[in-house]
Amino acid sequence: MKIGVIQASSQKEKNVILYDAVCKAAKTSEVINFGCFIEEREEYSYIDIALEIGLLISSGAIDFMVTGCSSGQGMMLACNSMPGVLCGYLENPQDAYLFGRINDGNVVSFPLGLNYGWAGELNLAYTLDALFSEPFGTGYPRKDAKRKQRDTAVLKEINSLSKISMVELADRLDRDLLKKALQRKNVTEYILRCGTNEELLEAIKRIEF
Repeated sequence: MKIGVIQASSQKEKNVILYDAVCKAAKTSEVINFGCFIEEREEYSYIDIALEIGLLISSGAIDFMVTGCSSGQGMMLACNSMPGVLCGYLENPQDAYLFGRINDGNVVSFPLGLNYGWAGELNLAYTLDALFSEPFGTGYPRKDAKRKQRDTAVLKEINSLSKISMVELADRLDRDLLKKALQRKNVTEYILRCGTNEELLEAIKRIEF
């Protein structure tokens, strides 16, 4: 599994903490850090970053994204507006364990400012450990695993049917919003280099940014 790490500019001082924690928790996975980095001058909101996450997921360049903003809620909502994304809000290890086993989504959002407090990096590390402690989608509790898996499959189908494709969304989006997301070269170049959704890649190439 290829895991991407990215968070809004409002919490860019947490980027290294978040990236290091993901690397330690997801030991056998490739982890790519997309920022936002301390040295970046441009500010990116949770909406900008959610759009980048949607492009990374829909392009096939990344399998799973770990993200966050000050509250974590705005990022979760924005991500869930993106085609192909099923994002969970993780506040503690129990949230993470259940999301991984039951909901089997492809993005998680952390509150990186709200209630972070003293030893916040420990809760973040423990929560990520719980998320990646077992294979995703196994169901919980074990006695109800098959029912939970069926429910998750139905949820994913509804999520897919209720949304347009990323190509269609990109075509309808405000050009300035889309261009701002794509101006982050590390994201766009990675999508164009590693993405497998040829239709989306061609659509991105046609955009002048």
